[in-house]
Amino acid sequence: MSDLLTYENWDEKKVGTLLDHPRDFLDILKWAYQNYGDRIVYSCSFGAEGMVLIDLIHKVNKHAKIIFLDTGLHFPETYQLIDEIRNSYPSLQIDLIKPRISLDEQTKWYGDELWQSNPNLCCHLRKVVPLKEALQDVEAWISGLRRDQSSTRSNTQYINKDEKFKKIKICPLIHWSWEDIMTYIHLNHLPYNPLHDKGYPSIGCAPCTKPVADSRDSRSGRWAGQSKTECGLHET
Repeated sequence: MSDLLTYENWDEKKVGTLLDHPRDFLDILKWAYQNYGDRIVYSCSFGAEGMVLIDLIHKVNKHAKIIFLDTGLHFPETYQLIDEIRNSYPSLQIDLIKPRISLDEQTKWYGDELWQSNPNLCCHLRKVVPLKEALQDVEAWISGLRRDQSSTRSNTQYINKDEKFKKIKICPLIHWSWEDIMTYIHLNHLPYNPLHDKGYPSIGCAPCTKPVADSRDSRSGRWAGQSKTECGLHET
C-alpha cells in the first residue's frame, strides 16, 4: 500500500513516469484497477460518456463499483436507463447514492425550488456532500470528463490530484470527442439516454437541464441563463 499513488503521497515525478510513454483510455483503466482494486469507484451520471465507460470498465473489471448521485430530480429517462444497464451488466455493483436531506426537508428548510433560488447550495446538498461521503472508503474515483466539454475541463489529465475530495481522480476519456463517444455507442450497440437525440448532449437534473442553444458548447444547456457552469464535483 505504501507504493500506491494516493492524495496524501501524490508525486508529480511518479505520475510523469506513469505517463512517460503513450497511454490510451484502456491502459489507464487497466492501471487504475490493477493498482486500486476495490478501493476505486466510478461515479457515473449515466450520460453518453457513462455508457462508454461502463462498457470499457466491464471489460477490465466485471465486478467494478459504480455509483450514481440520485438527487431525486433526474429525468425519468435517466432512471429507466439505469434499470436497463443493470440488466445488461448484472455483475457490476451499481448503487444509487441519495442525499441525507429529502426534497421535502430541503423545501421546508430552504424554500421551494432551491435549484432556482440558490443552485449552488442545491448541488452542494444533493451532489457534493453525497459524493464526499461515498468516497470516504476509497483512494480514487473515475470520471468521464472530456477536455473538449468546456474551457474549465481543457486541462484535465488522465491522473489528477483532486483537491475537492482529497482523492486521486482518473479521467480515461479526456481525448475523446462527442463524435467519438456516439460512434462507440452505435458501433457497440449500447443503450443510451434518448434525450441525447433531442438536443441534450449533457444531462443532469431535470429542472436545471435544457436542450443546447449552441451546438459548439455541449454544456450550454446546464443551468441555462445563469452564470453557473459546474455542479461543484469538478471544482477545486
